[in-house]
Amino acid sequence: MNPLLDFSGLPRFDAFKTEYVTPAVDDLLAAGRAVIEQLAASTAAPDWDNFVSPLYDATEKLNRAWGQVGHLNAVMNSAELRETYNANLPKVTQFYTEYGQNQRLFERFKLLGASSVLATLTPARRAVIEHELRDFRLGGADLSAEKKLRFMAVREKLSALTSRFSDNVLDATNAYSHYVESSDALAGIPADVLEAAREAAVAESKPGWRFTLHAPSFMPVMQYADNRGLRETLYRAYATRAAEFGKAEWDNTALIKEIVGLRRELAQLLGFGSFAEYSLEPKMAESPQQVLQFLSDLAAKAKPFAQRDLAELKQFARDELALPDLQSWDISYVSEKLRIARYAFSDQEVKQYFPETTVLRGMFRVVETLYEVSIEPTTDGVPTWHPDVRFFSIRDHAHNLIGQFYLDLYARPSKRGGAWMDDAITRRRTGGGIQTPVAYLNCNFAPPVGEVEGKKRPAVFTHDEVITLFHEFGHGLHHLLTRIDELGVAGINGVEWDAVELPSQFMENFCWEWDALMPLTHQVETGAPLPRALFDKMLAAKNFQSGMHMLRQVEFSLFDLHLHFDFDPAGDVSVQALIDDVRRQVAVIIPPDFNRFAQSFTHIFAGGYAAGYYSYKWAEVLSADAFSLFEERGVFDAKTGARFRDEILAVGGSRAALDSFVAFRGRPPSIDALLRHNGMTAA
Repeated sequence: MNPLLDFSGLPRFDAFKTEYVTPAVDDLLAAGRAVIEQLAASTAAPDWDNFVSPLYDATEKLNRAWGQVGHLNAVMNSAELRETYNANLPKVTQFYTEYGQNQRLFERFKLLGASSVLATLTPARRAVIEHELRDFRLGGADLSAEKKLRFMAVREKLSALTSRFSDNVLDATNAYSHYVESSDALAGIPADVLEAAREAAVAESKPGWRFTLHAPSFMPVMQYADNRGLRETLYRAYATRAAEFGKAEWDNTALIKEIVGLRRELAQLLGFGSFAEYSLEPKMAESPQQVLQFLSDLAAKAKPFAQRDLAELKQFARDELALPDLQSWDISYVSEKLRIARYAFSDQEVKQYFPETTVLRGMFRVVETLYEVSIEPTTDGVPTWHPDVRFFSIRDHAHNLIGQFYLDLYARPSKRGGAWMDDAITRRRTGGGIQTPVAYLNCNFAPPVGEVEGKKRPAVFTHDEVITLFHEFGHGLHHLLTRIDELGVAGINGVEWDAVELPSQFMENFCWEWDALMPLTHQVETGAPLPRALFDKMLAAKNFQSGMHMLRQVEFSLFDLHLHFDFDPAGDVSVQALIDDVRRQVAVIIPPDFNRFAQSFTHIFAGGYAAGYYSYKWAEVLSADAFSLFEERGVFDAKTGARFRDEILAVGGSRAALDSFVAFRGRPPSIDALLRHNGMTAA
């Protein structure tokens, strides 16, 4: 049997072959279209069992199979798989566009929404129908036949262009290597990073050390290398990825304008003035103007702190490091030196206290304590896509299975950058009972290198990487701990995009709590736990340069929103001119002229964050305010943990995110906790 057509259990990654993709997709598309035609043509009064449930049965199979293909394309990318993925992407896009434009399905949903049956349904099922009615309108179901054809063509073109954008960034990143043959040029770089660079050079039969633009190689050079020329070399390569300075076929410059122009056309076909207005329709924020005001207010609060941060950095660089002309490739390096001087510790010192096994065990302890569950590895031969991938199960206090997840922590050339969670299987009620949700959790940390006392040394994480892991696990818990049984609103499904970061950012807070963090630590050489004195230094440094960090996120958010709101892609102003203008208004650090950040901004050009990047800060208001209740009652308070699970995690998209927040916090959200957590209060 084609493993992509087997939905009896977990994905059969051990049996996957690229040649299975096209026949599986074709079969599922044909089967889905047959069911849709049958349901659309029915004359029976629509209800949940004879209409919605069979419709979801048909589309879920395609979602699961295509989800596996998309996942593998992201984590085990190859020329063969990429070609097959891109060949099938237009067909899948066309299917979903046809679904969203199917007037007969839309009419039957309207019949169901207006019938007396609606009042008999559960709140979750009513939410599904409300979302479907909204999404049909946003999918072009009300358009004329001619406009539907154009809408479909635009959607297909956009899916192809965004996939190509991502491929270009991955290819440009993978293609770059910088070799260093003299150890004199490597002063300051941590030993484990050098060991990995040496192994990378040996693997290519090259002398010396090999550095790349992947985060585990690139970031330590920028942070620790005393050699300013080396930092500049790697910075320039990183900042110009997928731009006009490299291979023409990897240049994303023209793609950006084309993507933005097509998104604008898509929105205007539906009667919206801009893509930003279209994008905000299913979000918490009410209008682009409201988001712009939110970001402007945040920038005004952060800028004085950012200006102070930069002034301190420049003075330190000038007085202590003989760097009177601070450049972008100096920022991370000088910041690390200043942090050490001010707080008497370095990221590299802290990193030795966070070996992977201890971090995972401690993170699981936090979740087990908060939500009364147990997390255990599953070692019964679950097939995975790579030997480094592990699999875990979450069970309740009665040992009933709640959810499962794959954990893929390490960077590799075949894997796209960043960290993310994706769903493999979503919870729903079927004829056989409750379908267990399954998640993919992906990071790009450095793999283990070297030995300790004759044994393979475990991977060690920086504190920032521990925060990243907690963040992604928060997304995973949102998907896995849901108690909603309807596919369209279970887990993260149906949750407003600008609220979906609430559970992930909420989890980050535990990385700054001694009782939660201490059990995550174990010095990799001595076995000693993190000293309280070192933690106190970390806490004192928590808001180090928080003003600059916040302004950077505001800068990205404003660029994204203006690009999709009041920027004319057919006009004379370039995308680079737009981001330069945003920087002049809010940034305190202006990158060099050759910087081409937009050309590798995959979040908005190849991910789901177009006209939605602001959601990180929007949701951080919610997450900080939610965590403030734990600060008041105790970070491991069982009642508060149960309440967060019941009112936030468990309900998924079955009700409005604001209603869920108020149900948990007892009032509307306040920005006060966010400002306090970032050290931006009057005190």
